[in-house]
Amino acid sequence: MKTRSGTLHGVSVALLGFLYLPIVVVIVYSFNATRHGVAWSGFTLEWYRALLGNDLVLAAVRNTLWLAGASTLISTVLGTLLGCGLDRFRPAGRRWCGRLLQLPMVMPDIVMAVALVILFSLVRRWTGWFQLGMGTMVLAHVTLEIPFVAIVVRSRLAGFDSSLAEAAQDLGASRFQVFWWITFPLILPGILVGALLAFTLSLDDFVLSFFTTGPGASTLPIFIYSSVKRGITPEVNALSAIVIAFSIVAIVILTLLQRRWLR
Repeated sequence: MKTRSGTLHGVSVALLGFLYLPIVVVIVYSFNATRHGVAWSGFTLEWYRALLGNDLVLAAVRNTLWLAGASTLISTVLGTLLGCGLDRFRPAGRRWCGRLLQLPMVMPDIVMAVALVILFSLVRRWTGWFQLGMGTMVLAHVTLEIPFVAIVVRSRLAGFDSSLAEAAQDLGASRFQVFWWITFPLILPGILVGALLAFTLSLDDFVLSFFTTGPGASTLPIFIYSSVKRGITPEVNALSAIVIAFSIVAIVILTLLQRRWLR
């Protein structure tokens, strides 16, 4: 029994190392003084200072944060409303709508990206609107994020005690008052978790951004991709480390909120 347990622990450690070793290597080499090659020649922060002085990088950071913030705000509102609406459906309708809601989550990003580009092209042809840029990128990210927010909110509503809302209505509260003073505070942890999940998805997304972007609307993942095509440099490592740090912070906050939600 002990041998089997030791084997499982060894396999687990090996798999974790396989998953996280490349990330550790990128972070370590972002502090390497060597500009070319993999030989370690000393610790330096020069590549991070170079990024702070690079206008293209700063513009990509601003675009990434603006895109993540705008898409998270829109998708959180719409996803919360969708989750609340699905919770009021009859069981059969709720089940089928829930399955349809999961379709964008399992669909490959490349398929969704191509579909959105075709849709934007048709709308632009018919109306003259939807020039590719930050606006189309926001719509693409909202399309990706809404199902995740709605499912998280629905899972929170699954444990909601409907007798509280019924008691409030018996006491004369309107539907809006019931939602604002009873339902909303109870599902707020789920809304926050969904918002952080949406922000993380937007921050790390490359495929949808790459297909729906326009002139002057580069994000950090797109900038990293275009830089890697010219060769991996310490600046690329430093920029990748910054994206990893943003993702780790978002995941830590998401985990803390989930623990508080469970308590």
